Amino acid sequence: MSAISHEHVTTPVDDGTSLDLYVARPAGDHDRHAGVIVLQEIWGVNAHIRDVTDRFARLGYTAAAPDIFHRTAPNFEAPYTETSGREHANAITAEGIGADLAATHAWLRAELLPGTDNPEVAAVGFCMGGRLAWVANAMLPLSCAVSFYGGGIASAHLDLAAAQRAPVLLLWGGKDKFISRDDRRAVADALDAAGKRYTEVNVGHADHGFFCDQRPSYDAEATREAWGLVTAFLTSNLSG
Repeated sequence: MSAISHEHVTTPVDDGTSLDLYVARPAGDHDRHAGVIVLQEIWGVNAHIRDVTDRFARLGYTAAAPDIFHRTAPNFEAPYTETSGREHANAITAEGIGADLAATHAWLRAELLPGTDNPEVAAVGFCMGGRLAWVANAMLPLSCAVSFYGGGIASAHLDLAAAQRAPVLLLWGGKDKFISRDDRRAVADALDAAGKRYTEVNVGHADHGFFCDQRPSYDAEATREAWGLVTAFLTSNLSG
């Protein structure tokens, strides 16, 4: 297992706020050519999201998880038995999210610049973060994006299909009660209509949140398969 380092850093946002990032890096003098933005669920940048961020660092990427709720509840974390994060998710605005994503992307590129003249960045998100990865891929010059069970894409952001800038990997759970088959089909149809490059994987036996080993819906087999797909997708689309 590759050695990594991690820390919390603060970066300014264009709206005058400050954004906390949980950052994980490959240890030593590793050439950092690519980065990954890791986007949280409604439970915050918690132990699971930090662990996923660390996993990307072990693959050789510099990874950063922004605190999306920093305006209403800085450093918010909640147990998976609670849903208090929904009020903070409902409070975020398109302008705020856009500013936070841009600030995270800018920080990562600056961090990577000593290693390459043209650093590449991906976005990977889960649930709410899966939707935000879709938004990020429409507004930022990403190299690719990964959306795990991105709730709300079909209902709120389907119009961004034509704006997807880079290849996108969509991972769904076939038993997901929060994202219907019709919603999944609508996302794929919109991407097809826009002529966008994407890969869609429906894990038929998995439920919503299957990748998180702290949730009752965790599915170890589905997680192993999904992680293999994600790592291959990043390898194909990032130079790092």
